Amino acid sequence: MAVVNRITILALGLIGGSLAKAVKDNGFANEVVAWGPREASLKKGLQLGVIDRYSLDLAEAVAGADIVVIATPTRIAETMFGQLAPIIDEHTVITDVASVKGNLLAAAEQAFGKIPANLVLAHPIAGSEKSGVEAAKADLFVNHRVILTPTTATSPAALQTVTAMWESTGASLSSMPVAEHDEVLAATSHLPHILAYALVDALAGQDEQQNIFRFAAGGFRDFTRIASSDPLMWQEICLANRDAILKMVDLFTGQLAGLRAAIDEGDGEAIMACFERAKQARDDFSATLAQQNQSTTTRE
Repeated sequence: MAVVNRITILALGLIGGSLAKAVKDNGFANEVVAWGPREASLKKGLQLGVIDRYSLDLAEAVAGADIVVIATPTRIAETMFGQLAPIIDEHTVITDVASVKGNLLAAAEQAFGKIPANLVLAHPIAGSEKSGVEAAKADLFVNHRVILTPTTATSPAALQTVTAMWESTGASLSSMPVAEHDEVLAATSHLPHILAYALVDALAGQDEQQNIFRFAAGGFRDFTRIASSDPLMWQEICLANRDAILKMVDLFTGQLAGLRAAIDEGDGEAIMACFERAKQARDDFSATLAQQNQSTTTRE
């Protein structure tokens, strides 16, 4: 039996489409509705069985919804609160799937005049280099982490509803404050993407770029894989999480400058110390990840 009657997904990309497909396939909602600026994507979602119906009218799409999920690009998501404020029912839970939270919380507070009690911002840490509703997968979130960022204003009922929705997709949930989320993601996700883009862009500008890419080893392919991600999405993330990202870029730049100086000066001890610290930290991370995976397998 369904937990909620209706979920409305605002925009059917990879994440929004995968969430729609997951809650539809697992029976969490009786009806999955979609809204978006491009009817072609909505029609495709209907044809693929990702959603039950769609509307190009936002008020019609969210009417009677138990949960509204903002799945638009990050910068557009900011504007959605202003559009939702006059038409959303106070009992409808609002959530999202964006990679940055501080800008959305500020936008929601401005649109509603306060932080809504029915707002639970969320970030599923899952994805693919593929995009669009055609790439939607019902199992995309299985064993992947979803971070919830409730505030002191968040109602327990709203938090419970969003928690139940994500648990139904097979995700593993964590919770943290908005500011902490944005700093953690700036370090673990946003900075690595920036580095991958910068490295590929720098090497692509070299005269010998064909040989560089032709003889690239596995390490280069693994590290730069994420540079194939959607450039527009990552441009928006950089602008939305500017302060936290700049803090991490400066931290990395300082570390890289120190390593450069050690190489330039032939300081083998400094180079080795840096590499050993990094190896130990990465090994510790791998061990922790293995324990988490084992724990998940045991629970299943």
